[in-house]
Amino acid sequence: MNRTIFITGASAGFGKACAEQFAANGDRLILLARRAERLKALADQLTAEFGTSTHLIAADVRDQQAITTAINDLPAEWSKIDVLVNNAGLALGRDYFEEADLSDWNTMIDTNVKGFLYVAQAVAKKMSANKKGHILNIGSIAGKEVYEKGNVYCATKFAVDAISKAMRIDLLRHGIKVTSIHPGAAETEFSLVRFKGDAETAKKVYDGFTPLSAQDIASTIFYCAGLPSHVCINDLTITCTQQGSSIHFRKD
Repeated sequence: MNRTIFITGASAGFGKACAEQFAANGDRLILLARRAERLKALADQLTAEFGTSTHLIAADVRDQQAITTAINDLPAEWSKIDVLVNNAGLALGRDYFEEADLSDWNTMIDTNVKGFLYVAQAVAKKMSANKKGHILNIGSIAGKEVYEKGNVYCATKFAVDAISKAMRIDLLRHGIKVTSIHPGAAETEFSLVRFKGDAETAKKVYDGFTPLSAQDIASTIFYCAGLPSHVCINDLTITCTQQGSSIHFRKD
């Protein structure tokens, strides 16, 4: 379709799967992630497999100046962004409120809320000038339900939900679609990051059931982004069949 798709958190998980999905469709990609080596490897892979044109931004979404400058200074041929997949985010720790590490809280708030906002606003300004565009914000089922030891992570994802609703209203006058995607349990690097590299604990999260994959979420995002111009899916919560809520699972 040769659209210009901007994906944050593109080096792994949902972001990487989205990049592969959109590339296979013939779209061109602006890919943003912290890890420059992984980003370059992904771009090379997509060019080899699909002939994809890419523009790479190696930056941390928490760095307001870097993000704003990178987006404001996009080359003219990359400035008309059709779709933003606002995906960068993380969970750090799973602790009782009074026992949590404040640095974990700060990192989650700075990434999941402030970094999310820096990207969304800078891209929304470009879309507003074009009077069209589609922003897909990646939230979580944790933005719909609070669970034990989820505290600040849940709060950041509740913020994503609320901000998405506000964006939908404020950007309506510019013809910009806003979709919120809220995945449940998905087997990516999410748990490994949450448990700070403890692979054994991270793996146990998915014991006894078949979780969502990154490809499942990418396919859903791709579908939402491909609907006719007059159709917008506003809000979508996705779980695997064996998940009934944030903490209720049917395990084999």
